[in-house]
Amino acid sequence: MMKAAHLHEECGVFGIWSPDPAPVAGLVYYGLYALQHRGQESAGIVLNDDGVFSVRKGSGLVSEVFHGDELRSLGTGRIGVGHVRYATTGSDSERNIQPLVVNHGKGHLALAHNGNLTNSFELRSRLEAGGAIFHSSTDSEVISYVIVQQRLRLASIEEAVSAAMNIVRGAYSLVISSPAKLIAVRDPNGFRPLCYGKRPDGGIVFASESCALDAVGAAFVRDLLPGEIAVVEDGDLRFDTSHCGSVPRSLCVFEYIYFARPDSVIDGMPVSAARRRAGAYLAEEHPVEADAVIGVPDSGLDAALGYSVRSGIPYAIGFTKNKYIGRTFISPEQSVRENGVRIKLNPIREAVANKRIVLVDDSIVRGTTSRRIIDLLRDAGAVEIHMRISSPPFIAPCCYGTDVDDAGSLIANRHTENEIARMIGADSLGYLSTDHVRQLADGCPGFCTACFGGGYPVSPPAVMKKSRFEEKISQKKDPL
Repeated sequence: MMKAAHLHEECGVFGIWSPDPAPVAGLVYYGLYALQHRGQESAGIVLNDDGVFSVRKGSGLVSEVFHGDELRSLGTGRIGVGHVRYATTGSDSERNIQPLVVNHGKGHLALAHNGNLTNSFELRSRLEAGGAIFHSSTDSEVISYVIVQQRLRLASIEEAVSAAMNIVRGAYSLVISSPAKLIAVRDPNGFRPLCYGKRPDGGIVFASESCALDAVGAAFVRDLLPGEIAVVEDGDLRFDTSHCGSVPRSLCVFEYIYFARPDSVIDGMPVSAARRRAGAYLAEEHPVEADAVIGVPDSGLDAALGYSVRSGIPYAIGFTKNKYIGRTFISPEQSVRENGVRIKLNPIREAVANKRIVLVDDSIVRGTTSRRIIDLLRDAGAVEIHMRISSPPFIAPCCYGTDVDDAGSLIANRHTENEIARMIGADSLGYLSTDHVRQLADGCPGFCTACFGGGYPVSPPAVMKKSRFEEKISQKKDPL
């Protein structure tokens, strides 16, 4: 599976309750647009108009899926749920595009999910044995079935969600619409971010990142606590904290290092400040004599600035970035990623020619992208290139929503730092230490560092592969 030259995002979720149903489709659109960096394979919106659900979703960017006519065809509704996706479980086929909509005996349910369950394979097998029919190959559908199963025996949707949290394990930030309520859920470990805000008209908004609140004119209130359930009914907001504090916090540290937009605030810490702090720590750990510090756009820029300030080496803009191409490594096809790297970045020769360069990036997964970027700088005349990475070596698979499920494809799993430096063409290589990565955010009581060899806070699945459901389906035999 692990073809990626770089890390992949997980997904982005968005939900809104509005006293005025007219603008909701547009507000969800703008919220998803702000979260586009979290997934570029597909997008979807569900509007709830007094229990009548309208659904539009498709492959591609938000602006491609929801052109004017498509957005207007959704109509109106007081509740809206949206999703942008990069596939971490299940393929990128049309049937896997979210939000998922389930019709059941007590109404409808629309669900948008960011994260990855660790027990989805076992749960799906159990549900299928009981007669459940799955239409997708995602773990998100497993969550929806578990919630519906609980809803059929309990008095309310929030009780069903709470009961489901005792059954599902792993990473899940959810936005859910029932016929009458909007619900937001963050898993007890808090692997993935989820926050909420309020609009001047009284609207209540939930989103993966605070930048999406800004995009729809909502004032940030706070992050949901790990394990917290928020319920909006007729504009009234209430919380269930019965699952909070049941396990240690395990926020994915890559939210700060790479995934989130720099203008977002996650668990009380501005992302840009965390990245500058990472760069400053890098300068302390891996000093070098050089003429300029440059960052790989976009997530390496703040870390490069932090390195420059702490080291005293001048900061320079070393690349110009093509504004009309997305994050190339999000593309599911390796050939597209390789072509994308060449057209995405171009070095500024004046900034690098005849200079010793400190090159700061967020991570090295396979090393192919780093090699190409270093080659670009060599061709532009750089005389030395010292690679600095604002995260520790990536040596273990992630099972909580990052698309890395094969340790054998991770370059740091198989090679020493000196070997990697030679392979990517760098004069030296330095990674941020695990001790310092745990200090990136003030007041954050715990990070998941499993991908750095720090141990899994929730037991990993027996089958790690992203395509496990497709393989399960293909192995089935039709007895007729």
